[in-house]
Amino acid sequence: MTLPVALTCGDPSGVGPELALAARKVLGDAVPFFWIGDPLHLGAAAYQEIATPAEVATVAWDLLPVLPHRFAGPALPGQPAPENAAGVIAVIERAVALVQSGQASAVCTAPIHKKVLKDGAGFAFPGHTEFLAHLAGVDRVVMMLASPMLRVVPVTIHIAVADVPTALTDQLLEATIRITDAGLRQDFGVAQPRLAVAGLNPHAGEGGAMGMEEITLITPLLERLRAEGFDLRGPASADTMFHPRARESYDAAICMYHDQALIPIKTLDFDGGVNVTLGLPFVRTSPDHGTAYDIAGKGLARPDSLIAALRMAHEMAAARLR
Repeated sequence: MTLPVALTCGDPSGVGPELALAARKVLGDAVPFFWIGDPLHLGAAAYQEIATPAEVATVAWDLLPVLPHRFAGPALPGQPAPENAAGVIAVIERAVALVQSGQASAVCTAPIHKKVLKDGAGFAFPGHTEFLAHLAGVDRVVMMLASPMLRVVPVTIHIAVADVPTALTDQLLEATIRITDAGLRQDFGVAQPRLAVAGLNPHAGEGGAMGMEEITLITPLLERLRAEGFDLRGPASADTMFHPRARESYDAAICMYHDQALIPIKTLDFDGGVNVTLGLPFVRTSPDHGTAYDIAGKGLARPDSLIAALRMAHEMAAARLR
């Protein structure tokens, strides 16, 4: 039997609940999943409560399977509710526990609002990724943005551009490459991953004329890992890495900072990009957007990214069983 994906409710005042309902209507039985949250936050929508994930298979294709988790208060679209913060956190913990106990195949997380979680429950983590790593007991994970058109991994993430050269160490770059290579093998079924590694500076430093990081840090590390058998290209000039012919030559691009990675994938596939966490002992995906308070409850939110995230979670979980 195919285990279902556990979809967390995320911030119930955001677009998460309406997107879960929309995703079920599109996916039907093709991707089995259930939503963990408070049924009261779904209004009069078409859903069916379940007692265990195993009951997903008994729910009609046009009804959202809901594993109830009662919250402290109501959820009004677009209106942050710190009193529900503890419930949002508990739902994430519950989803992880269900995967770890073998009742669900993967975790897919709807967007959270970090300030609301901090204000309402003293949430001490920068975001989902760090909290999931804590729950899994791992020290280092890697963020990948993935779509059928491109997979990208930023080595440094949510820091100022001015801080990137200091944060970019050979230890961090090596760990990112190793975790990405292992993730492509385990979660995407890529037998011999090909990784394109960007330089930090324009034109990959142009022989030192525009920066020395490629010469002093990136190239020596890539040469050492190539000697171990890694298939690594670069350091490459980032402005020539993302045209169609270049993308055919690698399975994922390792980028040195946030925008170097996310601008190309959001340009190529804004609605279909999926946030994947590599390095966890379980599969985790998430739509690549936020809570969207400004359009919550207005029927304007597109479910494309959540649908892609659920499909990818289902496929990654299946890859781990092969």
